[in-house]
Amino acid sequence: QVQLVESGGGLVEAGGSLRLSCAASGRTVSTYAMAWFRQAPGKEREFVARINWNNGNREYADFVAGRFTTFRDDAKDTLYLQMNSLKPEDTAVYYCATYKSAWLPGTRNSNDYTAWGQGTQVTVSS
Repeated sequence: QVQLVESGGGLVEAGGSLRLSCAASGRTVSTYAMAWFRQAPGKEREFVARINWNNGNREYADFVAGRFTTFRDDAKDTLYLQMNSLKPEDTAVYYCATYKSAWLPGTRNSNDYTAWGQGTQVTVSS
């Protein structure tokens, strides 16, 4: 069973940048699509970005608008989310997750992801 641990969150001023990491252990995730979701206080968890298992196709939520980039280093079994031009509305707990099946492209639906990290807090001050 895979375990996921996020890191890299913190407090940053609006316009700043953060890079989140998601390290997998227990088994390789190189054959699984992975995704980032976030949850702000009082709101439902929402899709942020996903990346296919072969480090190819990527998809982003509309609110990302070119500010975030997700990529993976399969040699390290680690997923990353580079976040630039952060806004106060980006404040949330960010989670990484692995798709339910190997060798498939993944979706935006959080119900299709079976392994989750504990989350890392991102706070953007205005």
